[in-house]
Amino acid sequence: MSSPSSTPPDRATLPAASPAGGSPRGARPSDPRPSGGSPRGARPSSPRPSGANLSALRDHNAAAVLTLVRAAAAAGGEVGISRVELARASGLTAQAISKIVQRLLDNGLLAEAGRGPSTGGKPRTLLTLVPDARWAVGVQLGRDALTVLRADLTGRAVADRRVPIDLAGWGPGRVLDLLAGEVSWLLGEVARERVLGVGIASPGPLDQRTGVLHQVTGAPSWDGLSLRDEAARRLGLPTLIEKDSTAGVLSALGSPNRAFVHLDRGLGAGLVLGGAVQRGARTNAGEFGHQTLDPDGPRCGCGNTGCVEALWAAASGPREAAVVLGEAIANLVRLLDLDEIVLGGREVLAAPETYLAEIRKVLTERLPDPTWQPVTVCVAPSGPNAVALGAAGLVLARLFG
Repeated sequence: MSSPSSTPPDRATLPAASPAGGSPRGARPSDPRPSGGSPRGARPSSPRPSGANLSALRDHNAAAVLTLVRAAAAAGGEVGISRVELARASGLTAQAISKIVQRLLDNGLLAEAGRGPSTGGKPRTLLTLVPDARWAVGVQLGRDALTVLRADLTGRAVADRRVPIDLAGWGPGRVLDLLAGEVSWLLGEVARERVLGVGIASPGPLDQRTGVLHQVTGAPSWDGLSLRDEAARRLGLPTLIEKDSTAGVLSALGSPNRAFVHLDRGLGAGLVLGGAVQRGARTNAGEFGHQTLDPDGPRCGCGNTGCVEALWAAASGPREAAVVLGEAIANLVRLLDLDEIVLGGREVLAAPETYLAEIRKVLTERLPDPTWQPVTVCVAPSGPNAVALGAAGLVLARLFG
């Protein structure tokens, strides 16, 4: 059954994000807007997707409440958050919070988790998220490997599986049939109405709005494929599509001005600027590997010469490859004024210390005032699952807004 995707929020909503963007509808007029605001809900497309029934869950205010509960858990401290605290943080009336919370309790998304300490009156009843109430599936469709994982409502991967593929040689039919089989295996006996959907991260170029691939380097059989529709038809679940590098930048919290640089049989970058994911005019931003560093350099698979990806692939070893990457990252940092670079992909994970050391060295040499322009360079904390986890985060954003 084919299922169109809803467009993920523009804000950088992450698997454990704090609320962001305006105050909920129904807020008390006399109340100030909460600091940072509450998240916007994703607008569902029509017709309504199959799979989990989200009609009672995706409303704007319910999403704001769920996000506040999840943020409270991520911050540590008490085991939950009270209704009074939810009303204060959201700007909603106590009556509105009571109705929303009861609905979320009835749907099994929240649970009462005991009582907080008394502040002079009746002890507060604390609320907590039920992590396994719903599930999100994240998929990384790589050139030679397929990664599938299942994440709970906190954004934690509870099961994953990785199998070899040949994206170019096998073609779409065989690869997508395998993808559907792996998702089915991973979900096992999980009731499908508890599955929010499947997020698929793919190499680009990709039109994320239509789910159509365009001239994937080295894989001509995928050109013009409606990946979202073909995958959704096999899965029978709501399906979202994203570029692999953009999914990677959504896999963890970080600076509001950062890039996720992905090295995995190709080279791309996911971008967050001012706290917002950058997809560009055609939702294909981040073709980082195809900026020209040396016009007289080796020919790239994209048809141009001297691309970062071609120079990196021609390097004699990890150190030289890291220097090439560092030069390209320095250009990106100076162009966009980034203060955090997150590295991901198997090539980095095979020699993380070499890549970190050489890139930091190049940045120190290339930035005019590195003391004034400090840049954090790190490896993605979720390691080989970063891209798939980010894809699952796209699905969770439909619930949390």
